[in-house]
Amino acid sequence: MPVTDPIADLLTRIRNAIHANKRVVDCPSSNIKLRIVDILAKEGYIRGYKVETEAVQGTIRIALRFGSDGRSVITGLRRISKPGLRQYRGTDKLPRVRNNLGIAILSTPEGVITNKEARARNVGGEVLCYIW
Repeated sequence: MPVTDPIADLLTRIRNAIHANKRVVDCPSSNIKLRIVDILAKEGYIRGYKVETEAVQGTIRIALRFGSDGRSVITGLRRISKPGLRQYRGTDKLPRVRNNLGIAILSTPEGVITNKEARARNVGGEVLCYIW
């Protein structure tokens, strides 16, 4: 059965891997997932990622990041805009996640960016997810 919400699938795979104390998680590749994972890597939430192209669609292998105490750097992931209910925010109503300790990932006319970048560029868009 095909996945109807690939972003929620990505977040669920990461969340499940964190709860199972896995260091690496694989996910089917797509352009928006690659952009989200790239933001997670730049923001320091994951150690890195690698795209493997053996399959037709390709696979993203994500290396999760854990602290010295063995706990994940990511403490929470939440999907905001869903296929049945899209959530759009203008520049004046961009979200702040956990008092700016987390990030919101948005899909804007300038690409997939964080809420901090969107505020700096003065653009709004669809709020995809929160990560803290």
